[in-house]
Amino acid sequence: MTVIRADRALLPQGWAADVRLEIGADGRIASVAPGAGSAEGEALHVALLLPAPINAHSHAFQRAMAGLTEGRGPDADGQDSFWTWRQLMYRFLDQLTPEQVEAIAALVQMEMLEAGYAAVAEFHYLHHQPDGTPYDDIAEMSARIAAAAAQTGIGLTLLPVLYRWGGCDGRPLGSGQRRFGNDPDRFARLMERAAAALSGGPADWALGVAPHSLRAIDRETLSEVPAMTEGPIHMHIAEQVAEVEEVKAHFGARPVAWALENLLLSPRWNLVHCTQMTPAETDGLARSGATAILCPITESNLGDGIFDGVRFLAAGGHIAIGSDSNIRIGLTEELRTFEYSQRLRDHSRAALATDLQSTGCRLWEAVCDGGARAAGRASGALSPGTWADLIAVDIAHPDLAGLRGDAVLDALVFAAGDTPVSEVWSAGRHMVRAGRHIHRDAILHRYARAVASLRA
Repeated sequence: MTVIRADRALLPQGWAADVRLEIGADGRIASVAPGAGSAEGEALHVALLLPAPINAHSHAFQRAMAGLTEGRGPDADGQDSFWTWRQLMYRFLDQLTPEQVEAIAALVQMEMLEAGYAAVAEFHYLHHQPDGTPYDDIAEMSARIAAAAAQTGIGLTLLPVLYRWGGCDGRPLGSGQRRFGNDPDRFARLMERAAAALSGGPADWALGVAPHSLRAIDRETLSEVPAMTEGPIHMHIAEQVAEVEEVKAHFGARPVAWALENLLLSPRWNLVHCTQMTPAETDGLARSGATAILCPITESNLGDGIFDGVRFLAAGGHIAIGSDSNIRIGLTEELRTFEYSQRLRDHSRAALATDLQSTGCRLWEAVCDGGARAAGRASGALSPGTWADLIAVDIAHPDLAGLRGDAVLDALVFAAGDTPVSEVWSAGRHMVRAGRHIHRDAILHRYARAVASLRA
């Protein structure tokens, strides 16, 4: 039994003082006792304890190309875009070996933990060799993601991606997409082997599935997806204007409108980006029970658009956040960028605050809940029976000193950033101590060796 005493903690019922939290040997919170005071034999005393959010959308390998695509693309034709960026990404991924993918994944997972994320939902589509030939173990790359998670201690929901076509018209995969492609039979074998790769890991690891997008999956195959796993289902949708137009031309409806009519959306479903929605689609998605996964830093970097968070949350929708392209790992920066996008669009302030909650507090609780739903990790709160996904915050940081209640979260999100995060537990695994991952030096050394040839 691990025991933590927190001077203050954010519990489901609100802020509490002198909280004694026990973590069982199974990695779950065994008990939470406000007003307990101190007791002998406690392992750790912290000033402020928070539930840790989940990074609900990541493409780990893209971390190694962060900062390398900020010039005009070779096919930009006067204006760079998501589509010219994608061509550069395809050229980059064709160079990656399984060993490099594992080292890159370990680095970004370490950075996620140090930023305060307890777990990651890895939207994993880099399956095969550069020419599309499977490795001897068809889930070799999935096993590499799992091996990285075993080293870093991060919670993992692995989402093998089903990717069949190069567009809505069913055209063959292009040169940069051959490493992704599977038909349903081969994908079933991949899922079986991916499950085996996870079977030796911690109990909080989970397997879901990710039909890539309406552009990459035909309708018949998409209808078979819910039966492929009992875990969560994730899919890109309505990220770009050109994508919306392509889907309208071939499906007869806008992407989210079509999904609402045809996919039987439920809390198992998680739709990523949703930056191109009408008000009616926004309301409908909120009512469906599906979670909208937002990646504000990447969406800003790629010029995707702005998700209507004000309308979606007012309609009772669930949100989670993800780092997507991993150009920058910043938990609080994702929240800040999301809120600022709403302010810039609406010429407002405190856009996502309510009469009962400040902006920072509402965002924190929303993404803890939504991230846990998206990763299949139950409640994202400090409650008995849930995974012990925890953050301890150093309130001696200049931007936090003297603050209490919601004001602490407001200052953390809008002023201090991730630097006050001092301790992080993932399902009870104490992986970040005094702000540093316990295997930081080894992970950095291995990453530097792995990417040396990629940056030569």
